[in-house]
Amino acid sequence: MHTRPITLMLLVLLASTEVLAATPQSVSREDQRDVMVTIYNGNLGLVKDIRDVRVPAGTTEVQFMEVAAQIDPTTVHLKSLTDPAGLRILEQNYEYDLLTSAKLLEKYVGKTVRLYQTDGTYHEARLLSTNGPIFEINGAIHMGQYGRLVLPSLPENLVAQPTLVWLLRNQTPRPQRVEASYLTGGITWKADYVMVLNAADTLSDLTGWVTIDNKSGAIYKDAGLKLVAGDVNRARDPRREARLMDLAAKAPSAAEASRDFQSEGFFEYHLYTLDGRTTLKDNQTKQLSLMAASEVPIVKQLIYYGAQDYYRNAYGVPISNPKVAVYLELKNSKENRLGVPLPKGKIRVYKADQSGSQQFIGEDWIDHTPKDERVKVKMGEAFDLVGSRTQKDWRKLAANLYEVEWEIALRNHKPADQTVTVVEPVPGDWQVLASSHPYEKVEAHTLRYTIPVPKDGASKLTYRVRIRY
Repeated sequence: MHTRPITLMLLVLLASTEVLAATPQSVSREDQRDVMVTIYNGNLGLVKDIRDVRVPAGTTEVQFMEVAAQIDPTTVHLKSLTDPAGLRILEQNYEYDLLTSAKLLEKYVGKTVRLYQTDGTYHEARLLSTNGPIFEINGAIHMGQYGRLVLPSLPENLVAQPTLVWLLRNQTPRPQRVEASYLTGGITWKADYVMVLNAADTLSDLTGWVTIDNKSGAIYKDAGLKLVAGDVNRARDPRREARLMDLAAKAPSAAEASRDFQSEGFFEYHLYTLDGRTTLKDNQTKQLSLMAASEVPIVKQLIYYGAQDYYRNAYGVPISNPKVAVYLELKNSKENRLGVPLPKGKIRVYKADQSGSQQFIGEDWIDHTPKDERVKVKMGEAFDLVGSRTQKDWRKLAANLYEVEWEIALRNHKPADQTVTVVEPVPGDWQVLASSHPYEKVEAHTLRYTIPVPKDGASKLTYRVRIRY
């Protein structure tokens, strides 16, 4: 007689326990104890978010709130730092149908709402369409707002911020510290460099900046920051491609670079770790100092590529006479006060005019540059140095044998002597028969000359070459 009531009581208790366990546990940013962000060159970030949770024993639904809006849910990994073996994910959902007024209205199409008037009274209305909007009130159709619209409740499938929802199986009811890691788009970084030349174009102050653009839809407060420089291969998904930002950097002196990045080799890439912590706000562009070096030796080069297109087109007179190109070259070595891995980025060059005001004189891209390698920066074309290339002779000696003679004229309108490097392409199997200046065979099909050009003067280079195809 007493067995049945006791059994019913046990069933009620078990059902109550299941209801309590099924009640979603919310874990917000207030529960966050640490966050670390690793940013890659190609619009990709790795987030490690550590939070404290209190999950009852058994099966429980947990809402891990305020994650990145551009999270890749397939990359999420959760582990308990307190009890790694006792916590398991049975199911995972990513809720990204965010709460907006437009989406709220869409959820109530076909349902009854209230339209309040200024005197406090209201009408029961059925929302027919959000375009207008259009209401049905007492069998009549009303277009446009007909009072203050009030909705009875918030739909269950709308969330205020991007949320991961897990169904967890937990063994112990004690508080735990968990780490959620995931990849997200919408966050990228790039390097920018500022070089300031001295008056003689022989030394420079070089400053590097890191520019971080966070459009991932999340805030990373007081985060540990790492940057990965290198060409990391990824399986492309065109739908997840994001626009990159290109913002100019400011140039502090070496003494102003108070925060440093520590560099280390990492797999086939380089990892830069910020000394200290920083906050990355959503929709924020942040700049951090990467490096600074003063009095870095620079070599200015004047190069005349007189026939870049000649052998790629028909024989005869060159298409045009290009200008003399201006380059700056430096060696990334400790002897030159550098010797650190330089991630690829844009370098902008400045120089003071006679009044002492810094003027922008050119910019270029540099690639990832290890220590002890050279960096070559194209500045533009020289104004006061002019080059021209003339074919003086052309002879066909046999079916596949030719002789050609070229004259390169260089004119210098500057008040100082200049040295111009002339680079000439030569096809086929060739032999220089005569040359007015010494030359180098730098490649199988390339001649190189170093020609001094006097101030307010000119120099002429002539050479004759026999070519066999």
